[in-house]
Amino acid sequence: MDASASPAAAAPDPAPVPGPGLPAPAPVSRLRRLATPVGVMAVVVGAFGYVATVDPNEPGHYPVCPMLRLTGVLCPGCGGLRSAHAFAHGDLAAALGANAMAVVGYLVLAAVWLLWAVRASRGRTMRIGLAPRYWWGIGAVLLVFSVVRNLPVGSALAP
Repeated sequence: MDASASPAAAAPDPAPVPGPGLPAPAPVSRLRRLATPVGVMAVVVGAFGYVATVDPNEPGHYPVCPMLRLTGVLCPGCGGLRSAHAFAHGDLAAALGANAMAVVGYLVLAAVWLLWAVRASRGRTMRIGLAPRYWWGIGAVLLVFSVVRNLPVGSALAP
């Protein structure tokens, strides 16, 4: 028995690469390419719909922020649910008053989602690769926002 007839040597070849004599893979339809971005948007709309229906201004519907409860300090997310509730009802002033950074986040994420959907519809991938300095910058902005909203001078930023 030679080595070429052994079961280990009969491993299947990797997936064929299109070339001469091999058919190209079938193109993916636009509907299928948009399935993931549309699914993500459905989840976001569902979450905003829930927060729009169940008012976070009434006690007992949502848990209290653990940082606020334990330390009395407002974190960058404090007021985010109230902001989402106001935003979902079209009250931009109340949304900004509850958490201005959350509103900025909603708008940035909406722009990124729109870019993702357009690129997906054209068959292009979406890749976000931010350099570490940008992540540090985002963290610094959130830290400054947190500190300022907990100071008397920044009381307008507190929910």
